[in-house]
Amino acid sequence: MNGEEQPPRGSNPEPDEQAVEIDMASTVLDLTSFQLHDLDSLELSPSLIELDLTANRLSKLDPRIAHLFNLKKLSLRQNLIDDAAMEPFSHWEKLSGVEELVLRDNKLMRIPDVGIFKSLLIFDVSFNEITSLHGLSKVSNTLKELYVSKNEVTKMEEIDHFHQLQILELGSNRLRVMENMHNLTNLQELWLGRNRIKVIDLCGLKCIEKLSLQSNRLTSMRGFEECVSLEELYLSHNGISKMEGLSTLVNLRVLDVSSNKLSSVEDIQNLTQLEDLWLNDNQIESLEGIAEAIAGSREKLTTIYFENNPCAKSANYSVIIRQIFPNIQQIDSNVFA
Repeated sequence: MNGEEQPPRGSNPEPDEQAVEIDMASTVLDLTSFQLHDLDSLELSPSLIELDLTANRLSKLDPRIAHLFNLKKLSLRQNLIDDAAMEPFSHWEKLSGVEELVLRDNKLMRIPDVGIFKSLLIFDVSFNEITSLHGLSKVSNTLKELYVSKNEVTKMEEIDHFHQLQILELGSNRLRVMENMHNLTNLQELWLGRNRIKVIDLCGLKCIEKLSLQSNRLTSMRGFEECVSLEELYLSHNGISKMEGLSTLVNLRVLDVSSNKLSSVEDIQNLTQLEDLWLNDNQIESLEGIAEAIAGSREKLTTIYFENNPCAKSANYSVIIRQIFPNIQQIDSNVFA
């Protein structure tokens, strides 16, 4: 080698890799978007509380992570981690104090075994290729936020022990039935958009504040009557032909029923907190009676969408709306100062 001393490993990173400077005294290590294939050239301080490896090219887990006994937050989002790479993880007992684990956007085909984390609060396995929620039964009942969106899940299961759960995200899966939520009495947000659900069944839950069932196969709104804590309700892109079951939702601030089959506005005259109302892309023929239909929120309403309804084709459509709602700030895409 001509007698020349070889440079230390990692001193000449690939063109798509950035040089990594680490403060060993820091408790947070953020390596987001460094395009790393491995962590071999890095030192991992045992004092680390947060390790963020988002947007790299990792296909395996560095075994040194197993010794970061102070770690509370670990993000492996947007890497190349598969089920085999996760196998050792379930034995890394020193990581039992981790509270936030993000495995979003990898190559997982099943829920990994994370039973060692006894204080887990946030668990994210969205944007993978997971076909079943089998394995969630091993996840700690301390969990407050669970994200499994954009997978291939067909059934809501193994979630009944999450008594502390506040956010459940199962959007963009293959769910057909809302089920097994009876014990989720602290649930505040439920996101089930882009599934195949035909019937609303909230399993007796009453404390939900935000609920999305966009892009499903609903034909009726029945099922929300007891959800008096609801503040935001998203039901766009379904097959709903009648507004009903909404009169008891007195805390509702946002209602999106766009892209349905509605021909009239009903059952919201008592909703005094309504600020945003999305009715675009329906079959509402006339604005006659609109003032009475939305009487309760006449002063509160600031945003309304009516475009792509027959009633929005009249020349004075916007003028009429502004006369009805004195504090309106936006009609369709038109924003008023």
